[in-house]
Amino acid sequence: MAREQDFREYLHTIPEFGLEEHKTSEFVAKTLREAGFDVTEGLGGHTGVVGIFDSGKPGPTMAVRADMDALGHIVDGKHVAIHSCGHDGHTAMALAAGEEIIKEGIVKRGKLKVIFQPAEEIGQGAYTIVDSGVLDDVDYLIGQHVRPIQEAKLGQAIAALYYSASHTVEFEIKGQRAHGARPHLGHNALHAAALAILAATGIQPNPERSFSVKATRCLCDSGATNAIPDKVLLAFDMRAGDNDTMAELNEKIKIAVENAVAAFSCTCTCKTLIDLPAAEYNDDMCELLEDSIAEVLGRENTLPAQTTPGGEDFCYYVIAKPNLHVGFYGLGADLKPGLHQPNMHFNTEALTYGKKILKTAVSKVLGENSKYNGEHNR
Repeated sequence: MAREQDFREYLHTIPEFGLEEHKTSEFVAKTLREAGFDVTEGLGGHTGVVGIFDSGKPGPTMAVRADMDALGHIVDGKHVAIHSCGHDGHTAMALAAGEEIIKEGIVKRGKLKVIFQPAEEIGQGAYTIVDSGVLDDVDYLIGQHVRPIQEAKLGQAIAALYYSASHTVEFEIKGQRAHGARPHLGHNALHAAALAILAATGIQPNPERSFSVKATRCLCDSGATNAIPDKVLLAFDMRAGDNDTMAELNEKIKIAVENAVAAFSCTCTCKTLIDLPAAEYNDDMCELLEDSIAEVLGRENTLPAQTTPGGEDFCYYVIAKPNLHVGFYGLGADLKPGLHQPNMHFNTEALTYGKKILKTAVSKVLGENSKYNGEHNR
């Protein structure tokens, strides 16, 4: 079994929630040190890890980013962590690529950073990496994600995977409790929430742009069935293909809910739970990944850019660091039945392809006679 498959097999047995990836980060740090990287743990005060290899020669700084966290699922009545989004595979690919990059002397100039990020699933991990300062001197950053079989099969890869903006908000709706026999004495927060859900369906940005708004959770505090409830927590998941449309959705959902609950003499406050921007990549990094994929898998298996309605906090990096050049590709792995499903599985042979793509991309940037000089970030 290949090294990357061994790594993934072990990581799959120790899934951990976001910002709790202690066993994972410990394993990552140990493996990086043994490979010859200078390692820093606890990035941003949390569980992020970076391995740094400095050639000692002038040149740009390139970073490879992999996420580490697992998702929560209810199994047999228990809330458990499961690697149902493939982050164990992403970590395994980056670790194996890092080992071989040093062993084979691929870095001829500049500096390589292999960044292992926590908490992608809860939309907080990228913030911790930015806060740590580890990206301050980085010129080029690439990432990757295994894809469902409907998007890319084993032996294929998507040169540029564009994520949509993803925004989750939660409204706390407050009314006034009353006996079920005397509803006129109260303000029904649950009725207000029902109208708010209906009002949200009327939000209509430009139909030429992709977007969606839907209620995803409604929690009522009343345990009694013969009482008017005075509090509801109502969450909405919103998606948009671009950041301007998301800004419009965010403004309109607040207006819709506030006006709807006011019809029942209720009030509300809004809290943002997840805020992920839409992807914005640089042409040079898209070209780099396209050429790297073609070199490993063949041009015929290099799929064109695709847009997914899913969100990814990798997209925050370029918002925080506008001079950073970024790219992100999707790896075919015959993944079924779908991401975020507890029985998700994929062909781990894909990890070897992913490792080779990462190595090839690094060699094109940090190898001799490279056209990538990082001048955009000077």
